[in-house]
Amino acid sequence: MRILIDAMGGDYAPLSIVEGAIEAVKEIKDEIILIGDEDLVKNTLKVKGYKGDRISVVHASQVIGNDEAPVRAVRSKKDSSIVKGLNMLKNGEADVFLSAGSTGALLAGGLFILGRIQGIDRPTLATVYPVIGHQPSILVDTGANAECKPNNLLEFGIMGSIYMEKVLGRKNPTIGLVNNGTEEGKGTALTKAAYELLNKSNLNFLGYIEARELQNAAADVIVTDGFTGNAILKLTEGLGLMVLREMKKRFLSNTKAKVGAMLLKEQLKGIKKEFNYAEYGGAPLLGVKGAMLKMHGSSDALAVKQTILKAIPYVEEGVVDTIQNSVLDIEEILISE
Repeated sequence: MRILIDAMGGDYAPLSIVEGAIEAVKEIKDEIILIGDEDLVKNTLKVKGYKGDRISVVHASQVIGNDEAPVRAVRSKKDSSIVKGLNMLKNGEADVFLSAGSTGALLAGGLFILGRIQGIDRPTLATVYPVIGHQPSILVDTGANAECKPNNLLEFGIMGSIYMEKVLGRKNPTIGLVNNGTEEGKGTALTKAAYELLNKSNLNFLGYIEARELQNAAADVIVTDGFTGNAILKLTEGLGLMVLREMKKRFLSNTKAKVGAMLLKEQLKGIKKEFNYAEYGGAPLLGVKGAMLKMHGSSDALAVKQTILKAIPYVEEGVVDTIQNSVLDIEEILISE
């Protein structure tokens, strides 16, 4: 397998990308291709002491910044690491593409260069959602589609279920639809219509779930529109960091608390690990004709490594083909309405 990574994307590129690739290649047998400024990337590999032959470099002379208009940048910067990487994926020169670069450019490039799977109206970003003391859920959508139609939420549920089963290994995953209450009569016109579609599907649909239950493993796959999903994700990240920061500050400022902290050290480490996005790897863009994963902009070497490891089952389990094969199921549900 050829794993292609945007070496110029992210706050700490190319250093964190190179470090993550070096760590990953110790655990896998696949080839890693880094795309970006060839001299800079090769020099970084040299500085980090890499002497193997399974990490290669492809030159790209341009970089798309987070402050650039995504569509314009994708159309004008043909030799950028994102555009060139997506074209390599499309042309079969790689099996999967990873980037911590501009989310907007990746979404635009995924649509314009790879194209949507025929029958899928809206691709979706599926992000791992941490659950304390339990296997994580995945949240779809987390920002690809701010405004959605009911059929989009049905698609998100089906694609999320496929990814959860194929990549994260959860058989017959449960599906929950985010709402402002669990009663069937509650919700917006969007959630009520989406509920009817999901309820007619062959998914393991539990019904509505409230946001306060997400942290209690309410469902394996959490379905919502991209605006709500992004807000949930950012709020959870912020609360998690705040809780950990306050726990650390209070333990260190109190002698008795320090003793308690020492006794709970391993448990606290476990909580911190469960809240650390780097442990879970990047978010796949599901619904496009190619395997691609979006990493967090502040990804460190661990996050890069974990995303590389998640990319392997994404390709080997044929997630893209499975989604393509699910289109008929979606059409049958919509026709029955």
